[in-house]
Amino acid sequence: MDFGQILLEALGELVSPTTAAYALAALGLAVHFGYSGLLNFGQAGFIAVGAYGFAMSTIHLQFPFWLALIVAIVAAAIFALLLGIPTLRLRADYLAIVTIAAAEIIRYVVTTNTLTDVTGSANGLAGIRADFLRLNPFPEGDYLGYSSNDFFFRVFGWGLVLILGIAVWLLMRSPWGRVLKGIREDEMAVRSLGKNVYAYKMQALIIGGVFGALAGLVFTLPRDVVQPANYGTEFTFFLWTCLLLGGMSTVLGPIVGAMIFWVVLSLTQNVLYGLIGIGALPFLSTTQAGQLRYILVGVALMLLMIFRPQGVFGNKKELAFS
Repeated sequence: MDFGQILLEALGELVSPTTAAYALAALGLAVHFGYSGLLNFGQAGFIAVGAYGFAMSTIHLQFPFWLALIVAIVAAAIFALLLGIPTLRLRADYLAIVTIAAAEIIRYVVTTNTLTDVTGSANGLAGIRADFLRLNPFPEGDYLGYSSNDFFFRVFGWGLVLILGIAVWLLMRSPWGRVLKGIREDEMAVRSLGKNVYAYKMQALIIGGVFGALAGLVFTLPRDVVQPANYGTEFTFFLWTCLLLGGMSTVLGPIVGAMIFWVVLSLTQNVLYGLIGIGALPFLSTTQAGQLRYILVGVALMLLMIFRPQGVFGNKKELAFS
């Protein structure tokens, strides 16, 4: 078992496009729950809406990259409006129920055979990144061990994480962000000051949803295919794991949480595979090892919640939700 190679592959996950996508989506959840108190259990739905909005406009309408990107953002904003209008005036648990159901509805709708010509059904839509790759400014060659295209995917994904992370940091230190934190802590007190709580919640829901749509883009482009199986409920709960690992009410927390999550997953999987390969775990198959790694990550998360519930970068004071 080559521990050096195992460690190298795990460290490679730190800058992978998938990790960047998780960081973006978890940052959106931080806007929703960490800063606004909105309990969104359907972030995978926003990711799917963004990915399919981009893919369908690229394939069926032949939109260039930037126009398809706008379509994805607008689709996520409309999806947030549809979820928020009937629920944001009610208790937080109604939003949780609606979002988790809506995400599953989106996944089942794009899977139906009736829409095969539009969504590709279970096979999804492929061939969506050609126009994006035309924007690649890096000539053919080796860039830190990555090909030109692979390096471009990483630069694009982490560039978005950097830009949007700074944007969230600035927003949450503005008067608008302070109102959001006030809503999270005591909604009635903010309402008594004459603030339109409903409008602030809707704005936060839209912003976090757009982050999810952009995450769908970063997640999809390297794979060059959009498939409904990638946007199941477990996707959202992995994002919540990233958020809790790093810290809910921070900007850096979701990003570092996503990195920790994927490094730990890679390490546990490769170590288990290596032990199986040398016969140290004869009672375990590679399929079972793939499931066991999630159990180990779950145990680690439980221990984190017991000994450091605020996450790596979180502040205990920020957990004082009403």
